[in-house]
Amino acid sequence: MEKKKHFMDLQDFGDLIVTCLSEHSRNRKAGFLLGQGKNIEEVRKEVGMVIESIDNIEVAYELGKMKNIEMPILNTVYDILYKDLSPQEGVSRLMQRQKKSE
Repeated sequence: MEKKKHFMDLQDFGDLIVTCLSEHSRNRKAGFLLGQGKNIEEVRKEVGMVIESIDNIEVAYELGKMKNIEMPILNTVYDILYKDLSPQEGVSRLMQRQKKSE
């Protein structure tokens, strides 16, 4: 019998916790630096390693546009990374969206 893959197995959950909480996480460090107002070039230079979350955002953004999928969080993150939207303005924009069933 085939084992069903759950949305998040224990090892996936562990990876998520480490990514979010470890001071050694490249993704966490990148997010922290962005929150301090550094731009993407400064973040890449300071982290000095591949940052998967940043490297994948362009692909996800383009795929969403191609498939005409509304992704307000992803689009806001993209605008912060590539269109000089401040993180504070991004959060404000998301919080002021019209409520809808999503």
